[in-house]
Order: sequence, then C-alpha cells, then structure tokens
Amino acid sequence: MDIKSQILEATIKVFKNKGIKFTMDDLAKSLGMSKKTIYTVFNDKNELFLSMVDYLFDAIKESEERIILNESLSTIEKIEAILAVMPDSYKDIDFGQLYVLKDKYPKIYKQVETRLENGWEGTMALLEKGKEEGVIRDVNLSLVKMMLEASLEQFFQRDILKRNRLSYQDALNEVVSILIIGIRK
Repeated sequence: MDIKSQILEATIKVFKNKGIKFTMDDLAKSLGMSKKTIYTVFNDKNELFLSMVDYLFDAIKESEERIILNESLSTIEKIEAILAVMPDSYKDIDFGQLYVLKDKYPKIYKQVETRLENGWEGTMALLEKGKEEGVIRDVNLSLVKMMLEASLEQFFQRDILKRNRLSYQDALNEVVSILIIGIRK
C-alpha cells in the first residue's frame, strides 16, 4: 500500500472514531508519522477530505463491479445488492455526521454530491436488464435513480439519521428495501 492509501485508510479509521472534527494530530498519531509527512502528500485537511471522498466512492464502485460480475446472484439479487452496496470495511462509518459538510466544507460536500450523481451506468444497465427479464416492473428508471439519490442527499444534508438514531447502512438498507418492493414484479 502506498503512503497516500495508508493516509486515506487511517483517515477513515480516525473518522470512524472521532468524526469529522478529528485533527491532523489525531491522524498523525494514528499513522505513527509526523504531520509534516502527511502534508507532503496532502496540502491541508480539505485536500485530504476531497481525496477521502474519492477513495470511498472508488471503493464503492469496485464493490458494485464485483456484484455485477457475480454470476451466482440473480438479476434482482444484484439490483438489491448494488443499490445498498457498501464495502465491509466502511459499514461502521457514521456517515450521518456528513450533514455538517454542506455548511462547514461546501467544496467537499459538492464533491460528495458530484460522486453521488455520477457513475450510475452499471446500475442503470442492471435495472434495464431487470425490466427485460420481467423481474422488475416497467417503471421509469430515471425516477428510481432520482429517488435513491435524493434519499442519500438528505442523509448528507440534514441530521435526519442522527435524530432518528439510524446508522447510514440501516437507513440505506431501508430505502433500498422500499424501492425494491416498489419496483419488483
């Protein structure tokens, strides 16, 4: 693992324990390296957060690809799995804290928003396949995508998860369950 990946993995671990308010000192201590070394890779905490967003979403996309290629799953099982995908190592991250991004870190929030809105090609192709196979109803797939995106954005924009004592994964699973029940034939 290269130093950038090591720092990003440590950032995720520190985020799990301390939330968004962790310090670069916390990160350096977790890594057993100096802040100076971290700053040779990332100029500041904002750059680190932007990279962390991409790192997390890239891992999600890799998990999605594994689901799509998994021949032991039926199309409907793949659809359900891909809509709720979260790499195992990230399942216990409290994404409910991310609602503070919009006001405190608007550039990072915009990156989250951009990543949420893009990269749907595999999922949309799988949904189309489900329609062709007759395992999901003839619904407007753009609306399905919009509904899931809107739900995720609400998780990040408001403290809805915190107020309802829901983990991000539990909330995501519930939304996906509702969507699947709605589109399943």
